[in-house]
Amino acid sequence: MRESHRAEAERLLVRAAVEPLIRESLELAAAEGDFPWPETEAVGGWWNRRFSPEIDLIGADRAPVAGSLFFAGSVKWLATPFDQHDLATLEQGAARVPGFTPGTAGLVVATRAGATAAITPDRVGLLWGPRDIVTAWPA
Repeated sequence: MRESHRAEAERLLVRAAVEPLIRESLELAAAEGDFPWPETEAVGGWWNRRFSPEIDLIGADRAPVAGSLFFAGSVKWLATPFDQHDLATLEQGAARVPGFTPGTAGLVVATRAGATAAITPDRVGLLWGPRDIVTAWPA
């Protein structure tokens, strides 16, 4: 029972603290222009009324209502790497986001523990780790 409470606490911490930091870091990187989708002005998240799917990162031209979506992404801030199962979940969920066009819009992964070899540049347009998130902030 204790382990399930710990997992829930870590999930809540990620949602409350890490996801907003990553979103802002992506916005800063886009503003600097060294970014696959430099038109990105706003990074938020998306979910439907059932919270299924729940997409951690959505890059758009504006907020609160986007005109264009440039990417969808996942934050996996756990001790295990982002893997093929995580990618399949992201791909399926992103395809359900209104305005997201698979093949045109890209995928972003932010992960504390890296990714497995199955996560290749032809499937993920941007793979960020802790150093990338910190580097996006001005010195």
